[in-house]
Amino acid sequence: MSRAAKRPEQAALFGDDIPQAAPAPRANDRPEAAALAEVLQVLKHHPVVAWVERQNSGVARIGGRFVRFGWPGCSDVLGQLKDGRLLAVECKAPKGKATDEQTQFLSLVRRFGGVAFLARDCRDVLRELAGDEAKA
Repeated sequence: MSRAAKRPEQAALFGDDIPQAAPAPRANDRPEAAALAEVLQVLKHHPVVAWVERQNSGVARIGGRFVRFGWPGCSDVLGQLKDGRLLAVECKAPKGKATDEQTQFLSLVRRFGGVAFLARDCRDVLRELAGDEAKA
């Protein structure tokens, strides 16, 4: 017996009187997060990568004021190759597009000898680091 049947005055409190629909099939509503997880996994185990970390960026409200993490355009993943070069990887969903700031940051890293690229899945990482693997 439901709570609503026992105490009709509390039916609205517990939502027992709301008809339950069948749950919709789950869809990946965060494809960029899925791409980031896949890219990080491959980078952490790649033979030419010394270390790699997720670089959180954005803004959060802390105690009534806003605090910025990272900077505009900073890549999602920062790390270092075993030969000492900086590694910057911007992760995007299959249809995602890099912002102008993100594109400029990747160009800056490449201009000064680092490895920087946009990755949508593990194949992009393996393709971009294929030349470095031969040197290792």
